[in-house]
Amino acid sequence: MTQNTTSQQKARLVLADGTTFEGVAFGALAPTAGEAVFTTVSSGYEEVLTDPSYAGQIVVMTSPEMGNVGITRSDLEANVPHLVGFVVRSLSPLPSNWRSQETLSEYLTRSNVAGLTEIDTRALTQHLRENGSQNGAIGTASRDELLAKARAHRDMRGLDLVREVTPKERFAWTEPSDPAFFASAQRADHHVVAIDFGMKRNILRRLVDEGARVTVVPATTSAKDILALAPDGIFLSNGPGDPSAVPYAIETIRELLGKRPIFGICLGHQLLALALGAKTYKLKFGHRGANQPVKELDTGRVEITTQNHGFAVDLETLPKNVRATHQHLNDQTSEGLESVEHGAFSVQFHPEAAAGPHDSAHLFAQFARRIRATQGAPAAS
Repeated sequence: MTQNTTSQQKARLVLADGTTFEGVAFGALAPTAGEAVFTTVSSGYEEVLTDPSYAGQIVVMTSPEMGNVGITRSDLEANVPHLVGFVVRSLSPLPSNWRSQETLSEYLTRSNVAGLTEIDTRALTQHLRENGSQNGAIGTASRDELLAKARAHRDMRGLDLVREVTPKERFAWTEPSDPAFFASAQRADHHVVAIDFGMKRNILRRLVDEGARVTVVPATTSAKDILALAPDGIFLSNGPGDPSAVPYAIETIRELLGKRPIFGICLGHQLLALALGAKTYKLKFGHRGANQPVKELDTGRVEITTQNHGFAVDLETLPKNVRATHQHLNDQTSEGLESVEHGAFSVQFHPEAAAGPHDSAHLFAQFARRIRATQGAPAAS
């Protein structure tokens, strides 16, 4: 059934290979371009909209009905969305949620993000799976104009998007997951410096839940300045773009290796691997969704995880002193690594969920235990 939208203006998504999908516009109407990708999450579109890892991308939702819970600011993972386009099969015009503060369409309009609805998102997803993620342009402009815009858009390979999403100044974070159940801010017993490459808020909440006093620093912060903050542990966050295009972060992590316990997630996993001497590469269509199966190699335990990444660590390039700890069961790609020598470990998936399963939340407790085990021990010079 046709849904009511804000404009009812005809709009289209044109991919760089010329494939065109026509539908109805919502949100902002000005034409925009980005990398077209899909995510298989069935809920949590608010978190998808505001995950900085989606910076510069047009996100296609495979679950058909979106907008039915509206927008609630406390559910957002960043102050503003960083994606450039949002494509859905059906747009719900009336949120059914007492917490909702505005509709999805109103939020995208206010945030200057283009939306497209009433298209065959199944066919679009299949096209991206078969042909790979690629640039596209979305809007009410002509097909020829959008095609030219898509083909002229910057390539994700070699692109440093971290500088576009990292904070300008350092700040403290004290909010736990649920103030009604956690008094973590009062019982903090260790200090974590989190390097923000485009971090989701729920990561910070989970660090606080485990007893951390958290200081967030910009991605360009030097190793010297990070160590001057006297951290007990260092966290490497998720973020957008090509990890190999962020040499300043790789060098900083290399200088921090062995100085404090290190834990990385998503882009942080890739940057840690690069700092240790491995290489990364771009996946055909990436892993995005809340139903990604990952095997822990030591125990054989399988966890269902939330993921959002388009690049991966090349397992064949891991140095001998670095071991793989997790593997994706769909394509056997890298999902985790550890360097015992340097007290560093990382995972490609998102153990903080938001949205998604909580199978891997124990990794935050593992990081806290590692920090506590080193407290009082002489720091590496």
